[in-house]
Amino acid sequence: MGVRVRQAERRDRDQVVRILAEAFHHDPVSCWVFPDEDHRHAVHGRFLGVFADVALEEGRVDLLEDGTATALWLDVPAGPPEEEDDTPALMRETADPDNERAELVGRLTGAVHPHDRAHAYLLMIGVAPGHQGEGIGEALIREVLERCDREGTPAYLEASSARSRGLYERLGFTFTGRTVELPEGPPMWPMWREPQAR
Repeated sequence: MGVRVRQAERRDRDQVVRILAEAFHHDPVSCWVFPDEDHRHAVHGRFLGVFADVALEEGRVDLLEDGTATALWLDVPAGPPEEEDDTPALMRETADPDNERAELVGRLTGAVHPHDRAHAYLLMIGVAPGHQGEGIGEALIREVLERCDREGTPAYLEASSARSRGLYERLGFTFTGRTVELPEGPPMWPMWREPQAR
């Protein structure tokens, strides 16, 4: 499937956040963080905007030219982080200060994130609801995975639904064996992909 991808810039932030908010509105983890749908609709963009800001500042944001999908990537070096990640606290502070789940999800995923090898981290990928299931997300991810294969770089992500886990398995990711357990919430599946010979 041919898709026209460009690297997003700061001026694309609002479009990236809109795509993510629409794509994740009914995601199990988003529904756990913000159980009330009206409240989720009001604050979800601010919450996801933190991820967009991090990726625009420190990583790479791929955007389909037709505005139907976006993917946020970070290059993670080997070795433990030099300082504590303040992103989870910022997620809560920015989106919903009285909601501890807005911070906890980031703390729990951070606790299982591997740091023994450098890797490409798929922070998020979102496809507009009217275009899900068309192979757009897979095509968007493949471009980076092909680069990972050429360079011998592993990749990592957390699947937030059984459906997305299936997509990632088709792309060569495997479950690491330890789920992220959200209290009274859905599981998340950390997944790792070794570079593949072409």
